[in-house]
Order: sequence, then C-alpha cells, then structure tokens
Amino acid sequence: MIRVVIPHHLRTLARVDREVELAVEPPVTLGAVLDALEARYPVLRGTIREHGTLQRRAFIRFFTCGQDWSQEPYDTSLPEAVVAGAEPLRVVGAMAGG
Repeated sequence: MIRVVIPHHLRTLARVDREVELAVEPPVTLGAVLDALEARYPVLRGTIREHGTLQRRAFIRFFTCGQDWSQEPYDTSLPEAVVAGAEPLRVVGAMAGG
C-alpha cells in the first residue's frame, strides 16, 4: 500500500485522516499514485492537478524521502521506500504572501 499525506484543506474536502493508503499497480509512478488518489477521492480532482492538462497546480508540491519531487515527470518511478510503504508521498500546499 502506498501512503499519501495530503494537506489539511484537502483532507477536510475529502473527509479523510492525515494519511491515506492506496493500492497502486506497478509500476508505481508519481502519476499512477495521483491517478489512484483522484479515483478514490473524486472531490480532489482539480485540486492537486489542473483538470484539462493534469499538470501540477502552482502552489502544490510533492515530497518523498526528503526530496522535492514536484518537477519530476509523472512517469518517474517512486523510490522503493515509498513502494514498500516505509515512506509516504507528501502532497504539500505551498504558502505565499507577504
């Protein structure tokens, strides 16, 4: 099971706890995890990725194993620690303002 941590405002929208677990068929890529997340929680469609292009929204970032995965192509395989469930994929809502 893939563990995904989503930001508070999206947890509230999807009515889930801090972390969700998803079954993702290999190869486990960033895109496959996001597809599974949106399939299980349709209310999240358009909140993490744009509806039409499926590109990451501007203020959303992805982190795993201490690294920023926000610029990685969606077909990039996630680290083995994520695939094994030892580490979560974190979806983070960036802060902006002054």
